[in-house]
Amino acid sequence: MLAVHGMFQAVAVLIAEAGLSFLGLGASLDVPSWGGLIDSGRQFLLEAPHLSLFPGLFLFLFLFSLNSLGDALRDHFNPRKL
Repeated sequence: MLAVHGMFQAVAVLIAEAGLSFLGLGASLDVPSWGGLIDSGRQFLLEAPHLSLFPGLFLFLFLFSLNSLGDALRDHFNPRKL
């Protein structure tokens, strides 16, 4: 059960880090992060939307896969299976 909790906490930490980096409150600008990439592509959104779209899409897919893995682990280790 510790692995399941750790998986969900990792998702929460990554969301917080990406959100803070998007707002400019996260890591410094020389450290790459998905939130920073989305923020840096925001000024070119009309000319080149892929600069923000792809980091946002990859962030979503990565968090979705971690969340799905956590759900699968929870279902596997659930002692009250029907």
